[in-house]
Amino acid sequence: MTETLAPPDEGIEQILLRDYTEKAYLDYSMYVVLDRALPSVCDGLKPVQRRIIYAMSELGLKISSKYKKSARTVGDVLGKFHPHGDSACYEAMVLMAQKFSYRYPLIDGQGNWGSPDDPKSFAAMRYTEARMSAYADVLLRELEQGTVDWQPNFDGTLKEPKILPARLPNVLLNGATGIAVGMSTDIPPHNLTEVAQATIKLLEEPGCSVDELVELVPGPDFPTEAEIITPKHDLLNMYVTGKGTLRMRAVYTMEKGDIVITGLPYQVSGNKIMEQIAAQMQNKKLPMVVDLRDESDHENPTRLVIVPKSNRVDVEPIMSHLFASTDLERTYRVNMNVVGIDGKPRVKGLVDLLTEWIEFRTITVRRRFQHRLDQVLDRLHILEGYLTAFLNIDEVIEIIRHEDEPKIVLMERFDLSERQTEAILNLRLRQIAKLEEIKIKSELDELDKERKRIEKILGSNARLKKEIIKEIKQDVKEYGDERKSPIVSREEAKAFDATALLPVDPITVVLSKKGWVRAAKGHEIDPVAMNFKSGDEYLGSARGRSNQLAIFLDSNGRGYSLPAHTLPSARGLGEPLSGRLNPESGAEFVSVLMGEDAQQLTIATDAGFGFIATLGALSTKNKSGKSVITVPDGALVLPAVALCEEAEFVAIASNTGRLLIFKLSELPEMNRGKGIKLMNIPADRAASRQEFLVGVALLGKKDQLNVIAGKRTLKMKYADWKHHLGERARVGNKVKKGYQKVTDIEVESAS
Repeated sequence: MTETLAPPDEGIEQILLRDYTEKAYLDYSMYVVLDRALPSVCDGLKPVQRRIIYAMSELGLKISSKYKKSARTVGDVLGKFHPHGDSACYEAMVLMAQKFSYRYPLIDGQGNWGSPDDPKSFAAMRYTEARMSAYADVLLRELEQGTVDWQPNFDGTLKEPKILPARLPNVLLNGATGIAVGMSTDIPPHNLTEVAQATIKLLEEPGCSVDELVELVPGPDFPTEAEIITPKHDLLNMYVTGKGTLRMRAVYTMEKGDIVITGLPYQVSGNKIMEQIAAQMQNKKLPMVVDLRDESDHENPTRLVIVPKSNRVDVEPIMSHLFASTDLERTYRVNMNVVGIDGKPRVKGLVDLLTEWIEFRTITVRRRFQHRLDQVLDRLHILEGYLTAFLNIDEVIEIIRHEDEPKIVLMERFDLSERQTEAILNLRLRQIAKLEEIKIKSELDELDKERKRIEKILGSNARLKKEIIKEIKQDVKEYGDERKSPIVSREEAKAFDATALLPVDPITVVLSKKGWVRAAKGHEIDPVAMNFKSGDEYLGSARGRSNQLAIFLDSNGRGYSLPAHTLPSARGLGEPLSGRLNPESGAEFVSVLMGEDAQQLTIATDAGFGFIATLGALSTKNKSGKSVITVPDGALVLPAVALCEEAEFVAIASNTGRLLIFKLSELPEMNRGKGIKLMNIPADRAASRQEFLVGVALLGKKDQLNVIAGKRTLKMKYADWKHHLGERARVGNKVKKGYQKVTDIEVESAS
C-alpha cells in the first residue's frame, strides 16, 4: 500500500511521520555518540570534559594558581559552553579529580572528592575547590599557538576549541567509559612512560607490528596496585582487535599468620568486599576464617585483614575461593571505541590508535610551527620597516611634522608596506634612540635564525618527526612514572565445593527393602539390628563420609545420588527415597553405595549379564536418575558389589543351585549398557523365570564362600569352591545336594 500526503496548506511543509521520526532518532543518536558519550582519539576527552578543562584555563586555574570553588567552574561551563545539568557536569569534573579513578588526574581538588569505598560520596560543588593538575598542561600548553580549530559556543557569543592539542595520547593514558546509542566504549588506562615509548617506536618505525608494540606496552595500568592476571595472548588479542576482557586480582601479604589485603581491583569497594566475606562467614561457607577487620586509614588506603582459624590452615585455597566468589577478582570489558580524526566512531586496535594519534600530533605540530613562522615573518617585516625609519629618522620626522597624510608619503618615499608604516607611526618618542637601532638589528638576527630553523623543520618530515619525539621525551621526564598494576601469571581461582566445607565425619547409610533411607554417625553400628517400620526390613548399608554422595541403584538399572549430609538421622526411621527421587513406576531400590568416584563395582542383572562400573558412572544430579545397565524384560537388577584389593574371582549362583566362579579380569569396565554374559542361562528359561541369578560375590583364595539356601548355609573354603572354577559364560556346576534351592551367596573375608 502506498502512502500519500494530503495537499499541504500554503506555507506548510508536510513529511511522513515515519521519515521524520527516523531522521530525528538518527540525529539524536549521532549527537549522543559524537557530542556526549565517546572520546576523541586526538585528546582522549569527551565534550563535557574538554569544556571543563578549557573553562578552567580561561579562569586562570593553573597548578600555580589558588584553588577556586568548583561551583565557579561549573557555572562557567554551563553558562558559556555546555547547557546541560549541573550535577552531570560536576560529576564529570569529580571523576577527573579522583586519583583512584584517573591514572593521571586532570584536576587537583581540595576538599571531599569521594573515596575508593564510595566514589559518589563527594561533597557538593559549593564546598569543594579545584584547579588544574600539572598534567593538564599537556592538553593546554599549545592551545593559543594556532594548533586547533575553533567553533562558536551554543549561543554564538564565544569561541571554544573543537579539540585540545594534546602532546601525549591521553585517550590511552586515562582511558574512557561511555554508553551511546547502539555503541559503547571501555578503554582501560595505561602507563605514560610505556605508551610514550610505543609512540616513539611507531614514529621511528611506522611499519612495526602490534607484537613489537606490546613488548613496550604489555598491558593496561590502573590507578591501583592490584595485579592484572589476564594471559599474555589474551592481552595481545585485545590490542590487535580493540576488544577483549581483563581480569584483576587483589594483592595480599601474610603478617603474623593473618592475611592482609593491600591492593584491590580497579573501582572495587573495600566495604563491599568486607560485606561479601562477612556474608560467607555468617552462612558458614568460610569455617576456616574466624575474624575480619578493616584497618584502612590515610597512610594505608587499603588494608583488609582476614584472620584464619589457626596457623595450620592453608591460606592459598582460602584466597582462591575468595577470588572466585567475591570482587577480590574482577573482570573488565575492553572496547576501544573512539571518534577518529574523520569524525567517525570506530573500534581501533593499539596500532590504529597510536597511528591516528601520531597523524593528529603531526598536523598539530606542523600548524604550531607554521603559526610561529607567520609570527616571525610578520615581526621581521615590521623590524625591517623600523630599521628603514631609524636610518632615515630625520626625514621621517620631517614628513610626519609637515605632511597632511604622512602615511601615504612615507609609503611612497621609502617603499614601505601599510603594515610597516602603521608600526612606524605608532612608535613612541622614547623608542627613537640609537640604542633601539642596536636592539632591532639584534632581534632581526635572532628572528632570522629562527625563521631558517622553522622553515627547515617544515620542509622536512624527518625533522618534524624528530621534534615530536623530542617533545614526547621531555613530557616523559616531567610526567612519567612507574607502573602501578603489575602483570603476572596466576592459576585460575576456584571456589570451594559445597562438600569441601562440610565436616568430614564417618557415617553409615542404611537402606530398607521398602526404600526408606537414613544416616547414622560412625561405622561401628549394626544396621541389621536397627528398628524398621512395621512390615519393612533391612536391605543394605554403605559406609562412607558425610561429605560424600550416597549412590542408589534400582531394579530398572538406573543410578541415583544424594549428598549424604542431607539424609535424615538414624535416630528416627528415616524417609522414603521416593520423596527425594523420581524412580520409574514399579521400580524398587536394590543397593546403596558410598566411596570415591573411581571406586569400582560389579553391576549385574539376574538374567545373567553384567560388567564393572565406577561409582562416578552412577552419580547424577537428575532426580529421575540415569540409565546404567539395560535390564531384559522380566529380569531384575542384583545388588551391586564393590571391588576390593583382595578380590580375584567373581562367584555367581543361580536359583537352581548352579555355581560358577571365574577370574575377575574377564569382566570388562563399562559406563553403561547390557553388559556381557556371566552365566549361560537358556533364554527360554530366563524369560519364564525358571532360572535366574540370585547373587554375585567377589572373593580371594583365602575367603570363605557361603551359599545360602533358605535357612541353610553351605560354607565353602577354597578347597571346596575351587571345583566350581571355570570360564565366564559357562553353565557352572551344581552345588551339594540339599543346598540347590539357592537364595543368595555371600563372602566371609579371611581378614
